[in-house]
Amino acid sequence: MSLELLNHKLDRAFGHMDVNGNGSIERGDLLGLGARILVGFGEAPTSAAGSKLVQGFGSIWQTLSTEIDAAGDRAISPEEFRAGMTSAFIEGDRFDTVFGPATEAFAELCDTDGDGSVGPDEFQVMMAAFGTPYEDVEAAFGRLDLDQDGNISVTELVEAARQYYTSTDPDAAGNWLFGPI
Repeated sequence: MSLELLNHKLDRAFGHMDVNGNGSIERGDLLGLGARILVGFGEAPTSAAGSKLVQGFGSIWQTLSTEIDAAGDRAISPEEFRAGMTSAFIEGDRFDTVFGPATEAFAELCDTDGDGSVGPDEFQVMMAAFGTPYEDVEAAFGRLDLDQDGNISVTELVEAARQYYTSTDPDAAGNWLFGPI
């Protein structure tokens, strides 16, 4: 069951990253995802927060293209993505050095009022960038708001991403990052 859950989450993540829907992840896809996020929050890519996000997505692409792109064609297939993500981020320890900083930059950008947390409206904008259906956002928010204070702290959001991309625990709250599995 845990391998099935993990593969399901990785397949969903692949779909989020394949912005143009051509069946592979390319550099332009990650730039497109970053652009959707920046537009959603009205942030310029040259601002401090926008630049940090762009750099984070650039780091993700660099890692994906060098460590996961087995064919060397600068396009990551679903099979390469599953195998590479498992090797680098689940069996390996690359989350903290690659996805961690990008996730933190993303969470900080979503924290539009600078209070250290993401509220329901901010979370909705964030999830729209990833293509999460509106009806799934409220359920996801409820699962990720661990202390039920009506906000998801930046720390909680980073931990949810870690669980989403690395955990085989079927009860991990982070499994709900993009809605019900």
